[in-house]
Parts: sequence; C-alpha cells; structure tokens
Amino acid sequence: MARRILDISSALKAGIASDPPHMLPKIDYVDHKMSGPAMAEYMGVPLDALPEGEYAAVERVQISTHNGTHLDAPYHFFSRMNERTVPGGEPSMRIDEVPLDWCFQPGVKLDFRGFEDGYIVQPADVEAELKRIGHELKPLEIVVVNTRAGERYGQDDYIDSGCGMGKAATLWLLERGVRVTGTDGWSWDAPFSHTKRRVQETGDASLIWEGHRAGREIGYCHMEKLNGLEKLPATGFMIACFPVKVHRGSAGWTRAVAIFEE
Repeated sequence: MARRILDISSALKAGIASDPPHMLPKIDYVDHKMSGPAMAEYMGVPLDALPEGEYAAVERVQISTHNGTHLDAPYHFFSRMNERTVPGGEPSMRIDEVPLDWCFQPGVKLDFRGFEDGYIVQPADVEAELKRIGHELKPLEIVVVNTRAGERYGQDDYIDSGCGMGKAATLWLLERGVRVTGTDGWSWDAPFSHTKRRVQETGDASLIWEGHRAGREIGYCHMEKLNGLEKLPATGFMIACFPVKVHRGSAGWTRAVAIFEE
C-alpha cells in the first residue's frame, strides 16, 4: 500500500506577520563562507585549506515555543487541569509529559472558512459540520479546524483573521474523548482584537481565552498556525504531531503532517 504525506505545518520564518510584533521570531543565517574563517583560525590552517573556503551553514534563532506551528500543552492554558474529574484539579501537564499516543491518531477536518472573522464557534456549529461530512467522533481523534486565517498567514491581517473555538464548543469535543485539536489561525480562540471589543462592550472578562481555558475542566492540547488544511478531505487520514521535547515547556514545535494510505 502506498503512503502519501501532506505537510500541514507553517515554516518558521522571520520577516513576515506571523505573530504580534513583540512576539516575532528572529533568525540569523550564517552561510558556509561566513563560518569558514573562524573554523580555519580554530584549526590553525589557512582559509584556502577548506574546500572553497567554506565550512558550515548554521542558523541562530530567537524564538518562543509558540512561534511557528506548535503544540500547546495543558500547562499553557492554566496551572491546573481536569477539575471536572479530580477534586480541586491536578497540575497541568507540560509538553514533555503529553502522552505521545495523543499525537498520532486519525484526523478529522472541520471546514469553518465560511464564518466571519472573530466568530466564536458553538457546539451546534460543530454538530452541523460533523453531520455534513457524515462523521461521528471517536475518542482521541485529532480535530483540526480550517478557518479563513489559513490563507492569510504571513499577511498583515493574519492575527486578526478567522473564527475561533468557544469554550462550549471546545468542551463538546473534549467530552467525546478528543485530546488534540488544531487550527490554522494564530490562536485556538477568536482573534484577540475581536475578543477585546466584546469584553469592552459587555464587561465580561470570562470571554478572554475561553477556548483555551476549557483545559481547566478537561486537559487537552491544541496546535496553532497549521497550514494547507484546505487540501485535506474531511476524514480518511492520520495526523502525526509529535512535539519537540522542551523540558517543562508550555509548548513544543511540531512538523505536523497528514498521512494517507492509498
């Protein structure tokens, strides 16, 4: 049986609008010519002793664990999780504690590109989309949400684009055994610019990060800044999204892929 792998990650790239300005990654590229002199000096040989005066290409990066496509651990959302099942909750899992079997499971794509920017997805929206694609969720399936933000990655309006998953919709998924979700937006929640407006209009601070905060009740992980979800069918593929093992981290970068057996 042939296997096809589709990359659903965004490249970690400097100089584009992938995050708010204060959170943008920085990457310095050192090419083979630039690194040659230091190596020649260290080895005590003339530069022309190295092949064409070249040594190694290296990148020096200044990033957070939330730049690029990454998997958020429950610890990112709140210090406690599983308050529904454990009295008083329990310490939230860090990224190096997330069960790896959560990160390699059948995938389900929900197409929410038709929702306006800032819309907060509700359980009825999830149910309607699952009915449209003819799928009943199973425990541990990885649910990814295709929003309008995916087509805006790297553009000035990216972080303000797409819909977000509300607390009720997130809990609806978690109650059915989902433990990893993902979005092509900057955040699992609605863009902050839209949330800020709602909070100012209503005075309701519980709207802040409501989808993330669902993890207080039932611990889960989600991916952000996915890419190319419009290329996926609704079902019929596996997702692999193993995170980099950052010691006691709140997230880890992931080269998320969809795997098809054909």
